[in-house]
Amino acid sequence: MTTAIKICGVTTPADAAVVAELGVEAVGLNFYPKSPRCVTLDQARMLMPHLGPFVAPVGVFVTTDWQWVTATAAEVGLRAVQTYSDQPPGLDFAPPAHIPAFRVKDAADLDHIKQFVAACRPSAVLVDSFVAGEMGGTGHRAPWELLVGFDPGVPLILAGGLTPDNVADAIRLVRPWVVDVASGVESAPGVKDHGKLRAFVQAVKATQG
Repeated sequence: MTTAIKICGVTTPADAAVVAELGVEAVGLNFYPKSPRCVTLDQARMLMPHLGPFVAPVGVFVTTDWQWVTATAAEVGLRAVQTYSDQPPGLDFAPPAHIPAFRVKDAADLDHIKQFVAACRPSAVLVDSFVAGEMGGTGHRAPWELLVGFDPGVPLILAGGLTPDNVADAIRLVRPWVVDVASGVESAPGVKDHGKLRAFVQAVKATQG
């Protein structure tokens, strides 16, 4: 199995260019105002040319304003949207691809994921760590042991506390479709460390040797 990579919270053209150079499959552009990695529409549009043709831009949203999410995806040119919401969107929600994100702390949360998938059949689901009041990018590890053998019915993206040092173990244990990292490749919140980016990509590729 080949595990793809998503680098979340890219905010500068320099970081976008390095990510494209490393050949990762996706980047996350964060539109959540409370995040230190938040970008404006203008900033997002400026980043797009630096990603090149083969890196998929994914918008990250914490909202139930589904019309705004869809409009932003079209305006910026996103290939997918990642949303944090306990409620599935309505049938009129039609982004290019939908990746609902879930903060997981126990088995009941896994049941909720399956119910959500059954209600709206998203393109994939993202599992993140649960930290009260925080929506991703916390550096706290997701409950890997709970996810062993978990099949949500759609591809699984693993986030939460991944670093160059532990991502290989996470892949071997959880076997996700994609690994998603933000704080684990930063020198400060929202500031990507290019050395850590390279080390993370190398660690993932080493598992596929």
